[in-house]
Amino acid sequence: MSTNTFIALFTYGGGMRGLVPAHIMAAIESRTGLGMAEMVDLFTGPSTGSILNAALTRPHRRRPFEPQYKAKHMIRFYEREGASIFPYDRFREFRGLLHDFNNRTVKITKLSQMMRHGHYSARHLAKALYALYGDAKLGDSVTSLVIPCYSLGGEDREGRVGGSAMWLKNIKSPAYNPTTAKPLDVTLYDAVMASAAAPTYFPCHDFSAYDPNNGTWRTVHAIDGSIFDNPCISYQGAIKPHVPEDYQPIMVCLGTGITNRPIHKDEWNRFGALGVVDPANDLPLINIFFHASESAMMESFGKELGRDLFMFNRSMLVPIPGESLPSVDIDDATPENMARLERFAHIILEDNKTQFDELCHILVSNRDRKHTQQNDFMKTLKRTVHALTGGVLGDERR
Repeated sequence: MSTNTFIALFTYGGGMRGLVPAHIMAAIESRTGLGMAEMVDLFTGPSTGSILNAALTRPHRRRPFEPQYKAKHMIRFYEREGASIFPYDRFREFRGLLHDFNNRTVKITKLSQMMRHGHYSARHLAKALYALYGDAKLGDSVTSLVIPCYSLGGEDREGRVGGSAMWLKNIKSPAYNPTTAKPLDVTLYDAVMASAAAPTYFPCHDFSAYDPNNGTWRTVHAIDGSIFDNPCISYQGAIKPHVPEDYQPIMVCLGTGITNRPIHKDEWNRFGALGVVDPANDLPLINIFFHASESAMMESFGKELGRDLFMFNRSMLVPIPGESLPSVDIDDATPENMARLERFAHIILEDNKTQFDELCHILVSNRDRKHTQQNDFMKTLKRTVHALTGGVLGDERR
């Protein structure tokens, strides 16, 4: 293995289930005594993962080379804002009943609004995220950050027309930037709002961004990056191209619980055309879309990385003796479920204790190596400046 390591962190999407990776990262920070942004070279992941990643790499308001938040702050964010973002849904069962009957002709104004504009108001999410990020830009992140979202249409930077996956990137040393492309001039707030616009839960998010690479403005209408993103795709599209030569890539994947349950054919047929996308039925078609490509690629992905892949996740559907499993719903913000999510995160850590210990050692070593390289660079720079200045002064004295 190369002595130089490049550590990429992928955080899954999953709404309130983002508490799981938040608790895992808090455990890492507690064990190492360091912030995640000090140890990780590149952060990526969609939806609730982008909320966490953007916060952990957001520059401090007074000390711009340090992150504003640690994982413990994000735990409090979910606990404080969850019930406002996902208020109790008294229409859930009613909507499920209507979908089961495939009622496509209901004209009730309120119901039509619910079907057409997203399940929850985006106002509460927007307020919470703006309070978290303020006016910080994607290009301000203290280390490399990739925020995935899916553009619904329009012409992209390469001139392609139609919907397409988007990687909103800020690539910083030690990551390799093969095209020397500059990040879009977009706020973290807009980038994360787009990545977290989960279908059937929130409407798409519109934002405008200036592209310094070609001097043009772009208007983007985007939804949740989970539509296409998973660890396998992220590794190939957002991580591998930025691993420097002679560096050993190490990938850390923090899950939000595996929820893709088997479906009997009779159950599937009973859902009907609308029922396969209804939250009351656990979004069966959307869950399949989210998991299909990952399941197809996971074997080869795991073989390529081998022992350099650290996966922290487990099923939310398999009973755990003596434990109450958290809800699979991404919008369950009840205090009881948040307590279960915390316990679920600790169970994942207990199941992977050896792997956790090894990862913490690797993370600290990576930080120490970067710190040493930075110090060596500064010493070299100072010697160079001193030599140049001394030469100029010597000429003046003569």
